[in-house]
Amino acid sequence: MTQKAENYRRIVNGMNKVIVGLQRVGIAFGPMQLLTVAGRRSGQPRTFPIAVLALAGGRYIIQAYPKAAWVANVRAADTATLARGRRSSTVRLVEVPVDERRPLLREVVETSPASVGNRFVTTGLAEAPTPDAVAAAAPRIAVFRVDPV
Repeated sequence: MTQKAENYRRIVNGMNKVIVGLQRVGIAFGPMQLLTVAGRRSGQPRTFPIAVLALAGGRYIIQAYPKAAWVANVRAADTATLARGRRSSTVRLVEVPVDERRPLLREVVETSPASVGNRFVTTGLAEAPTPDAVAAAAPRIAVFRVDPV
């Protein structure tokens, strides 16, 4: 990861602590929810603020950083909990196959502010912030469909 990406991640990690605190006291905003999943090694619950996006008629979570711990934890877990404000639900997160990720990634960049495409470039996941470039990075960007349990 580049120094720019490292600095960006540090800033985001600091903001994430604030988001988690606000969500836990019942203040929800934007598409942000708290994802709680068992740690793949410890088995202890780990909580991450995450954007749950409405795409192609479903709900999806998209990796924004290389080597994101939540991605490895979700891959190892059967279920997870999503909480928004004071409401929570148990869900199954199903990893989307690479070929099916491309249209979802294209849609998220096309329908979101430019900062979303730029984030994929800043973090090193995509070569350019365009819908086509982010879609081409599908093998490096995990996408999970949110299914009710």
